[in-house]
Amino acid sequence: MNIAVIDDDKLVALSLKTILESTGNITVAAMGTNGEEAISIYRETHPDVMLMDIRMEGMTGLEAGTQILKEDQSARILYLTTFADDEYIIKALNMGAKGYILKQDFDGIAPALEAVMNGQTVFGERIITKIPELMKPKSDYDFASHGINDKEREIMELVAEGLSNKEIAAKLYLGDGTVRNYISTLLEKLCLRDRTQLAVYYYTEVRK
Repeated sequence: MNIAVIDDDKLVALSLKTILESTGNITVAAMGTNGEEAISIYRETHPDVMLMDIRMEGMTGLEAGTQILKEDQSARILYLTTFADDEYIIKALNMGAKGYILKQDFDGIAPALEAVMNGQTVFGERIITKIPELMKPKSDYDFASHGINDKEREIMELVAEGLSNKEIAAKLYLGDGTVRNYISTLLEKLCLRDRTQLAVYYYTEVRK
């Protein structure tokens, strides 16, 4: 199996090359450090599988993967990243990637490549647990018509999940006072009295 490894950390790429080629079944035919190189490498070498990072300088792995699959729907792209970010997972699923695994699952990389080569779609254990929730239909609630921006929406969701102001502040890297201000603004916009009403509103009107 000939693969390409795309990772902006050259040491990681070289380590992957050494480990994967030691299996005797995998040859790293090309390596790159960003999305632009990934596209060029795919066009030139057409690897059996492209093992690609997501966060890279310039063009991201997701952007590169989208372009590659636009040009060749049969391309096998396996994402290898340190981030189990919900947004990344959803984009990878929607674009047609063949897998999404974490770098922490080092022992599983070679088996994942073999599985992708055999036509399977592969997700690491931590990713699999997220997928059912991520694929649930989302609300079509029109936040914009109520003047609610993305940050306010995020805070509303966290309030509905039962997080305290302090917990929300820590999660979003905001000050406690800033969170209080956001919640006060939300209450005013929605004509609600307190955070309990806000939570009820979220589940009865937003996620109904």
